[in-house]
Amino acid sequence: MKALLLAAGFGTRLRPLTDTVPKCLVPIKGQPLLDIWLHQLDDAGCGPFLINTHYKSEQVDTYLATSAYRTRATLAYEPVLLGTAATLIAHLDFFDGEDGLLIHADNYCLADFGAFIQAHRERPAHCLMSMMTFRTDNPSSCGIVTLDENNIVVGFEEKQENPSGNLANGAIYILSAELLKNLKQGNSGITDFSTQVLPTLLKRIYAHETSAQLIDIGTPTAYAKANNLTAHDT
Repeated sequence: MKALLLAAGFGTRLRPLTDTVPKCLVPIKGQPLLDIWLHQLDDAGCGPFLINTHYKSEQVDTYLATSAYRTRATLAYEPVLLGTAATLIAHLDFFDGEDGLLIHADNYCLADFGAFIQAHRERPAHCLMSMMTFRTDNPSSCGIVTLDENNIVVGFEEKQENPSGNLANGAIYILSAELLKNLKQGNSGITDFSTQVLPTLLKRIYAHETSAQLIDIGTPTAYAKANNLTAHDT
């Protein structure tokens, strides 16, 4: 399964670390974050990969040039950031009419992607996409989802002070070919996937919960947590 990895952001909350390195390349236990993503996905049989870049893109170019995944990954430089949905829409042809992964690659994730893909294949027929979810110990900092008895998303709470639960959107999605086709046909003015696409798909998103580590490393505290995980934690 092909994967589009969103890796172009500035990582402003992670400064001063990201003053010198793009967020997608910050090291987790010495390994660049993007390398962890590609390894996890490759192990699950996914690929090829398309990675958008912007901030300090030359460092991502240098990384990929010597990466084990250089023959399976393509970089798409954005002179001006397009936005998560606009980037997806600009590269719809990459998926060749098949289901595909859309990943916010600025998170640290050790999920079983094979299990996620299998869950997507077994999703209810009316669901146009699947979303990876996880339990968070800081729900006010996450997008919280509400599910029905069939694990279908029926509600969103975006970074509310007192959310109703702790099941969070992991910003990792499998989009059906039908949904990708719909986006190609009607996408005027759409730039953000979370605020402009997801709300239109309520009751048509299947949720798959991972028990593996999934950490938004956007803050120094969260980044330190990822680096301090033990083998037992992972």
